[in-house]
Amino acid sequence: MLEVEGLELAYGEVPACRDLSFTVGEGDIVALIGANGAGKTTTMRAVAGAMAPRRGHIRFAGEDVTRLPSHRRALLGIALVPEGRHVFPQMTVRENLEIGGFKYRKDRARQARLIERMFALFPRLLERAGQRAGTLSGGEQQMLALARALMSEPRLLCLDEPSLGLAPRIVEEIFRTIREVNRDGTAILLVEQNAHYALATASRGYVMQTGAIIASGACDALRRDERVREAYLGRG
Repeated sequence: MLEVEGLELAYGEVPACRDLSFTVGEGDIVALIGANGAGKTTTMRAVAGAMAPRRGHIRFAGEDVTRLPSHRRALLGIALVPEGRHVFPQMTVRENLEIGGFKYRKDRARQARLIERMFALFPRLLERAGQRAGTLSGGEQQMLALARALMSEPRLLCLDEPSLGLAPRIVEEIFRTIREVNRDGTAILLVEQNAHYALATASRGYVMQTGAIIASGACDALRRDERVREAYLGRG
């Protein structure tokens, strides 16, 4: 579904990532793990269309989207849940969801059905449907950011640090939902600093360090990789 080949990314003249190549198959969960500053978020921004690469190619469902803007990629089926959630704080929960389903703005019945589906997936959001998003807890905002992305019915869901700053109980709930969404057929590209959760959730993974991929493979194999164990999992 997603093919990234030879991608080079930079902020102005400052290089950020080099020679990135990875794939996400139909129905896959693929993890990108690495320390802060490894280039994970930069890579995710490039996939979603928020950053233009210096060179390389991004293909989605067989189509070259390297130069397509983010809104065109969203219409093709790529959705991003950004690091830090970034809900619209002055809008209500329901209004945030309506923004997520913007491409269905002329089909109000479909948009309404999707909102009801999100409330079934996240019952806590139903309880707060009329509440301003900026007043929600961190965990509730993460649920809302995830639901907002799902409102576009994406084929590929890009999740950037979904566990960041959340209590362990909420993290478990978020990851249960991620697996449920994947079971419904949505492919997932997961950027996650918590390597334990990432490798337990994904089927394949890529390890990033200073803007490059240094290891890749099935998650079971990565858990046994000495470099990954020492750097991200601990030796126990």
